[in-house]
Amino acid sequence: MPEKVLFESESEQSREDVAAYLRSVADKLERGEAITLKAGTESVTMEPPARPTFEVKAEREGPTDGPGELSIEFELEWGENGEETGDGGRLEIE
Repeated sequence: MPEKVLFESESEQSREDVAAYLRSVADKLERGEAITLKAGTESVTMEPPARPTFEVKAEREGPTDGPGELSIEFELEWGENGEETGDGGRLEIE
């Protein structure tokens, strides 16, 4: 299925600033509010349903025999028509 990027922002941030962004998203999710992402003149507002699919991915990109780039990705997914998109095991973060 083709992918269309509706919004993208990438910048180096302090861990404290990243935590503040994530906390803001978490607060809006908890209250059932829409989430608006803005950077410069671009913005998008999305309304996650009550039960989106939550995907967490830890990755290492780069050559198999040398240093690469590590990442943790957090993704919320849901169908545009409200259908569920998947179900996996319960996530634990320690």
